[in-house]
Amino acid sequence: MLLVADPESALVEELSAVLQREGVEVLGVADGAQALLQAGALRPDVVLVSATLPVIGAVEFIRAVRLTRAIPVLLGVGDGHAEQAVQALAAGATACVARPYRVPELLPLVQAAIEGDSGVRRTLVVGNVELDVNAYQVKVDGRIVHLPLREFELLHYLMRNAHRTVTREQIMRHVWNSTDTTSTNTIAVHVKRLRARLGDTDDRLIQTVRGVGYRMVDRL
Repeated sequence: MLLVADPESALVEELSAVLQREGVEVLGVADGAQALLQAGALRPDVVLVSATLPVIGAVEFIRAVRLTRAIPVLLGVGDGHAEQAVQALAAGATACVARPYRVPELLPLVQAAIEGDSGVRRTLVVGNVELDVNAYQVKVDGRIVHLPLREFELLHYLMRNAHRTVTREQIMRHVWNSTDTTSTNTIAVHVKRLRARLGDTDDRLIQTVRGVGYRMVDRL
């Protein structure tokens, strides 16, 4: 069972409908107090909590759960939640996922937890860049590089599709959760910042495919 603690009922209902079609039993609650009560009573396989959780906040919830159980806890984060993500991981969160929730990203983590494999770390490596999904951490040549949430999500998407060209429309849909095709300059700005943080001064790691999008490859 997946316990979802999120104040946006419509978001929870939509997520529940999709996951239940995948065979995942879902229970939704609206705040941290209810989440603690149900976590103790129902002993779910995994909990998904929003960074915006009211009454008892997400970090406080994770700390309370960790006092009694080793249940996997996923934190749903959006723009402006980078500090909460750091605090949640320090408190014992298993991983951070994007909110609004994306089933292709969330489902493998939920299924792994239900199957008892939640301790497996998911690490992506392209060239000299290593991205640890569970630890919400990026390393370049073994050195930790701190990324804002949106840049982390952009890098994660590019690395998942390494050596393939992804269009600007695909990036907007999967990283910004938007179908607005007029905001491609937003992507260009974030790619430029990401390159700078990764030390990709010659654009050989994240390549621009003119008129189409971007491709991340191993440095030659």
